[in-house]
Amino acid sequence: MTHSRTAMLAALALVAGASGTAFAAQSANTGAAAVPCTVDYEVQNDWGSGFTAAVTVTNNGAATSGWSLGWTYAGSQKVTNSWNAKVSQSGAAVTAANESYNGTLSTGGSASFGFQGTYSGSNAIPATFTLNGVTCNVDDGGSTDPDPDPTDPDPDPTDPGDPSDRVDNPYDGAKVYVNPEWSEKAAAEPGGDRVADQPTGVWLDRIAAIEGVNGGMGLRDHLDEALTQKGSGELAVQLVIYNLPGRDCAALASNGELGPTEIDKYKTEYIDPIAAILADPKYADLRIVTTVEIDSLPNLVTNVSGRPTATPNCDVMKANGNYQKGVGYALNKLGDIGNVYNYVDAGHHGWLGWDSNFGPSADMFKTAATTEGATVGDVHGFIVNTANYSALKEENFKITDSVNGAPVRQSDWIDWNQYTDELSYAQAMRDKLVSLGFDQNLGMLIDTSRNGWGGADRPTGPGATTDVNTYVDGGRYDRRIHLGNWCNQSGAGLGERPQASPAAGIDAYVWMKPPGESDGASEEIPNDEGKGFDRMCDPTYEGNARNGNSPSGALGDAPVSGHWFSAQFQELMKNAYPPLS
Repeated sequence: MTHSRTAMLAALALVAGASGTAFAAQSANTGAAAVPCTVDYEVQNDWGSGFTAAVTVTNNGAATSGWSLGWTYAGSQKVTNSWNAKVSQSGAAVTAANESYNGTLSTGGSASFGFQGTYSGSNAIPATFTLNGVTCNVDDGGSTDPDPDPTDPDPDPTDPGDPSDRVDNPYDGAKVYVNPEWSEKAAAEPGGDRVADQPTGVWLDRIAAIEGVNGGMGLRDHLDEALTQKGSGELAVQLVIYNLPGRDCAALASNGELGPTEIDKYKTEYIDPIAAILADPKYADLRIVTTVEIDSLPNLVTNVSGRPTATPNCDVMKANGNYQKGVGYALNKLGDIGNVYNYVDAGHHGWLGWDSNFGPSADMFKTAATTEGATVGDVHGFIVNTANYSALKEENFKITDSVNGAPVRQSDWIDWNQYTDELSYAQAMRDKLVSLGFDQNLGMLIDTSRNGWGGADRPTGPGATTDVNTYVDGGRYDRRIHLGNWCNQSGAGLGERPQASPAAGIDAYVWMKPPGESDGASEEIPNDEGKGFDRMCDPTYEGNARNGNSPSGALGDAPVSGHWFSAQFQELMKNAYPPLS
């Protein structure tokens, strides 16, 4: 347990130096108008030569559109990194200025930021602070304890928490947030009330989504609703962080708003505002699960020069390093928030299951997780099959089977892959990542929103043993034409319902992709979301190297990705496995 030191210590330091000031500090909570501002400075983690701190400044004076908080250290402390504020230091004097997105401080309003620093000797909390040049009082929370214990493990109930306080599995013992916007659409469909109460991911797929698009719910709206749903128990809320520069370099349907070089905009206008909201103490009791940037890092292994599937866009992203930088920055900023659980996208078995992809992709994940100040400790787990269709478990054949002396890996469907399904792939990827230095308790998520493959065509046993192809094709649940097909797949069904700890090493089965939301338009549709037209979403397309030059298997009349696709939702319910009752 890390030690927590609150600003009460600063109030006591004032007592020792100037008794008049000390009385004002200790009575600051008796009337907000009596003091211009209050500051809560907390050392969240201290390892003897360095520390992280969280600071909240409350403005009790006139509203301001820009703020600057200053203090002076008595010791050797040096600030090395910060978030949600621009922090600079000259000698012992430190200045923290607002970012572009959190400059407004209304009367009674607060701003929070954090930083990391080094020191030698003592790490005393600053005695005084100034807001825009005016001296603040230190907020002691109204405590009357004359000798507070700085090692007291009891947390401030409004504190976002220390990363060391995270539970092993955020889904265990917790409800999961039901997105009311998705639930309303699902319930409006005939038969949709059977699944409308299922939890799904909230996708933050552009900057505007943070505040809400076209009058819809923004991030704070979802978190406020999550608090309502939480009640007195535990609740996890699932967010999809999805807006990298040059997003999804191999698929036009899921391109985003940011160009390949706009990494600074990604940091300051996307990740930083999200981090500022998630760090609000108001949401400290939520378990916030983030799925970090799907469709990104594996592309730097599989779709670059030297591979038959290469695209120029992926070569650009590999060269500029902005996928790794963006993922690392997101992990660093979000990982500093004690109730946030980062799960990095790890593709799916039909993408990375081959030896030539599996190990290099794991190495790429490690690289990103140690970039831009991030560490492997910022990664709580990984998620596989996000928004994909790969079967959870293929039960009618094993990767070790053979037919007439020919291994099933030789079949056209498996095509020398090492895995037949997502569960075996997820567990193997977990073992590989742990071997690379990720936490021994690393958890995996599997998106089962659309991999049920039930209905009348679901096999009831193994295929005929005429040859490996009849054996595999006759028994496989996944009915896609090719493993590389990913857009609005015909015949797919809802998969296992969301549940915690369903298998060894698996934190949860989740519906991160909301069923009924399109993967991409089946024809070109102009839009202001940066989403292009990908022929893999065209049901007439005959394919490319990434799907073995096979038909796309996509449904027709599909809208732009993320938009509601009623026909697909109906098909997913019809082919659900386990079946809907």
